[in-house]
Amino acid sequence: MLAPIIMTMKRFIYPAVLALALLPTGIFAQDDTHGAKEDVKDAGRATKEAAKDAGRATKKTAKKGAKATKKGAHAVAKKTRQGAEKLEDKTNP
Repeated sequence: MLAPIIMTMKRFIYPAVLALALLPTGIFAQDDTHGAKEDVKDAGRATKEAAKDAGRATKKTAKKGAKATKKGAHAVAKKTRQGAEKLEDKTNP
């Protein structure tokens, strides 16, 4: 008499436990609340920020390059002046 009740309980309890175990995953899988339009907007914003970052890096690199060029030009001018003075000293009697 007890065996049919246990079999009936097993038939309903196991699927119920399985359904309850899978229920939260079904709820969390529906987390994406915005659609494709919002995804495209997000991608556009990310692209905009990446372009700004690239522009800032280019500006910074250009300034460094200009500064190094100016420093190099001054060093060349100084050495040229020193060489000219040395040559002048050699050619004066």
